[in-house]
Amino acid sequence: MATIILLLIVVAIVAIFSAQNAIPVAITLLFWKFEASLAIVIFLSVLAGIIAGAIIVSLLRMKKNKGRPKVI
Repeated sequence: MATIILLLIVVAIVAIFSAQNAIPVAITLLFWKFEASLAIVIFLSVLAGIIAGAIIVSLLRMKKNKGRPKVI
């Protein structure tokens, strides 16, 4: 429950921060270049970080529980 509350607080802070920084910015990645709102860039970056963190935590938990026998 505490994790969900913390996650909601982080999302709220990011939403407020990105809403205050809604100017268009140029994004360049190798040979790919486009313009997008800074709010969208910030929000998608945080979302990608949350997803990457969740995947890493899930993999670590699966690795930790791999050696334990399953209880029926």
